[in-house]
Parts: sequence; C-alpha cells; structure tokens
Amino acid sequence: TLIRESRGTSLDLDAIPLDDAKTYQLLSEAKTFGVFQLESSGMRDALRGLRPERLEDVIAMVSLYRPGPMELIPDFIARKHGRSKITYEHPAMEKLTRETYGIMVYQEQIMQIASEMAGFTMGEADTLRRAMGKKDRDLMAKQRDKFIAGCVERGTAAAKAERVWELMEKFAGYGFNKSHAGAYALVAYQTAYFKANYPVEFMAALLTSEMGDTDKIVKYIEECRAMGVEVKPPDVNSSAVQFSVHEHTI
Repeated sequence: TLIRESRGTSLDLDAIPLDDAKTYQLLSEAKTFGVFQLESSGMRDALRGLRPERLEDVIAMVSLYRPGPMELIPDFIARKHGRSKITYEHPAMEKLTRETYGIMVYQEQIMQIASEMAGFTMGEADTLRRAMGKKDRDLMAKQRDKFIAGCVERGTAAAKAERVWELMEKFAGYGFNKSHAGAYALVAYQTAYFKANYPVEFMAALLTSEMGDTDKIVKYIEECRAMGVEVKPPDVNSSAVQFSVHEHTI
C-alpha cells in the first residue's frame, strides 16, 4: 500500500525476481535489521562470511543457524568460497549435495541418498531418517546393515558404502526439513528485497508494525538514520495515523 501511495506502482509478491543484485548485496553486507529470520547478531555475522548469491544459500543458512548445526557454518562458508576442498564419496553424493557444498544440510538429502545408493523406498528412507534423528541405536544398526547391503547390490563397494553411512550418521542429527526452511528463506528474501529496493516504504511499514514496542522503535529509528532516511516528528498538518512516507522521508 505504501509503495502504491508513494510511487504509484503495484507489486506482485510472486513476481519479485529471485536474483536481485541489490538484495544479495544487502544480505552480504548483513544490513538485515527488520529482515525476517536474519536479524540476530550471530546470523548477521554468518551472512557477512557467507555472502549469499542465490536463494539456496539463504535456505541453507536458515537451516544451519540452529543449536547443533551452527558448528557446520564455518566449514559451509569455507567450502563456498573455495577455502576448503569439497570431496564426494559417491556420484550420488555429488548430485544431491552439490548445492550445499558437499554438506548434508537437509533431511531430504539423506533420504534421497539412501534411495539412490541403496534402493530404499521413500517410506524406508523416512524410517532411516527418524532412526538417525532420534539416535535409536537398535533401529540404526538394522538400517545400517540394510543400507550397506543395498549399496553392494547396486555396485558400490562395501567400504565406500560404510564411509557414506558414517557421513549420513554424522549429519543426520543436524538435518532440517528443506521444504520448511525454503518457505522461511523465501519470506526472508522477500523482506530483504523490499528493504533493498523500497527502503523508505519498508522502514515505514516496519516502524508501524512495532508501534507498541518502544525499544524496537528506537532501534529501527537508529537504523533509518544509518540508512540516510529522515524520521520526522508527528505533525498535525501532515502525519497519518501510522508511519507513512512523506516526500521520500518517513
């Protein structure tokens, strides 16, 4: 509404480009105060190191920035920027973990590897995922034998299958659901897009959304100043009920 009122144009949220350079620059510089999921100091540090260039990077960061998986972030960043070598134990590993630089970030990757290498059905792969996630030792032992046997039957040496199993076991406890992370990351990207491309309107909307929280209002007004956006005091002659855009200022 603010964009339509101030610029006379309407935006289709579903038509926002997912390769917008200004948005990725904002993310890489971690100017993400007010951006969904990406506002904390730790996340901003991670974004500066990662310098995301595509939506998949944002999805991965949303997945990794949790207790436990956070320890993988430095290696993920080093692999993305070529400071750590990426190796794949099997062509299936390369096919299914290339977008996450050889690290199994998502539950779906573990399930797909089990399906492709050992012939697991999706139902069987989900049983494997649950066993690993819950660290059910008895069930994991049975799944391990089944995985190795399936790999051998499909032409993978037992030793290599063992190494892949060890990697799966290592990462499975960290695995996050990619479809869930993808939805969060898309909203994060859309929020960042508006801040990067319509900063005045974005900050007006953000301030309005936090009108009941004085601490956040103070923080976001400081952010406006850092962005070079002037926040004017209330004026009976020009102010609206909520924060609004006035001559390209808030």
